[in-house]
Amino acid sequence: MTDPASDGDGSGRPLGYTRAVPAQRIAENLAFINWTLLTALAFGSFGAVVLARMRTDATRGFLAFTAFCAVAIGGLAWLSDGALPSVVSGTPIVIDPAFDTPRRIALGLFVLLAAAYVVALARRRKAPLLAAAALAAAGATLALGALGWSGGTLAAIPLLLQFAVLAVATGGVFAAMILGHWYLVTPKLPEAPLILIARSLLVVVALQLALFAVWVSTGAGPGGGAPFTVLGGQWALFVWLRLIVGLLFPLVVSWAAVQTARSRSMESATGLLYINVGTIAAGTILAAGLYFGAGLLV
Repeated sequence: MTDPASDGDGSGRPLGYTRAVPAQRIAENLAFINWTLLTALAFGSFGAVVLARMRTDATRGFLAFTAFCAVAIGGLAWLSDGALPSVVSGTPIVIDPAFDTPRRIALGLFVLLAAAYVVALARRRKAPLLAAAALAAAGATLALGALGWSGGTLAAIPLLLQFAVLAVATGGVFAAMILGHWYLVTPKLPEAPLILIARSLLVVVALQLALFAVWVSTGAGPGGGAPFTVLGGQWALFVWLRLIVGLLFPLVVSWAAVQTARSRSMESATGLLYINVGTIAAGTILAAGLYFGAGLLV
């Protein structure tokens, strides 16, 4: 590991060392990656419930169950938030602790409001104001996280956008998978709810792909550097995995899920959505790992 002859990247460090750094940094910041994944699942799935409740005839059972899952995952996110470290190890990310308490309050408020919305759904109420308040608390949580972990107000804008699309994609595919499973036990359900959520998922994955191109071409993030440099170097493997596994493949699968849902081939649509849960969640983990591990937006 210390033999100068093993140096092959011109950095003065052994190749084995440079290859170990990305995985080590990601592992050191798993708490922030876990927070990102949990909040994405909670906020995105709750948003999908609200969309389905307002725009479709989705069953009360699906809506209440998925909203309850959002509450439970949100509770786990709140617990994980309290255990976040005060520094991000070995990266250009600088934490501003002034946003920690407001962020935790907003996240806790989301959990309480979403729980109240579950009760409203169980009582067959639409409760649009309650849903809007819960979504506002979710948005405030992401905004406060972006402000606390970006290093400045302007830098928080792209990070907030990244958090938002990760939430819509990750939570949306989770809700779509649950809904697809609902069709397997209740075959006579109308296909409109699944088509709406699957189409929304296709749009947001396409948006993520467009943002990936913007982030890479501008060197976005506190550790971004020159345009397109992230496509090479020690972080390239994780960046390419984010692109191929977390974006391109889910885009194709989302398109296929829409087509099968339109033809009422619900078993096929559900199977495709199960696959997408894994790939989109993996993409979210990679995106969070690259940001908190290297300061890269991808």
